[in-house]
Amino acid sequence: MDTVVNVHELKTHYSKYLEQAIGGKEILLGKHGKAVAKIVPLAQVNTPRVPGALKGEIWVSDDFDKPFLALWDEIGNK
Repeated sequence: MDTVVNVHELKTHYSKYLEQAIGGKEILLGKHGKAVAKIVPLAQVNTPRVPGALKGEIWVSDDFDKPFLALWDEIGNK
């Protein structure tokens, strides 16, 4: 059976319940002894990044930084 935690208890021992949620436990939040909400851990998505995965899908022109460089030169000449 799940334990229903009232708001006062949750506020008083927030860190304890947060650690339990991080550990995978679902915390039931109650009002007048009845569950009204559930605190659950977020699903962790640990997909490894793959270098070059978007190769051929992204294009950058050779002069993409031309406006920035022009502005930089203008500021530097003042």
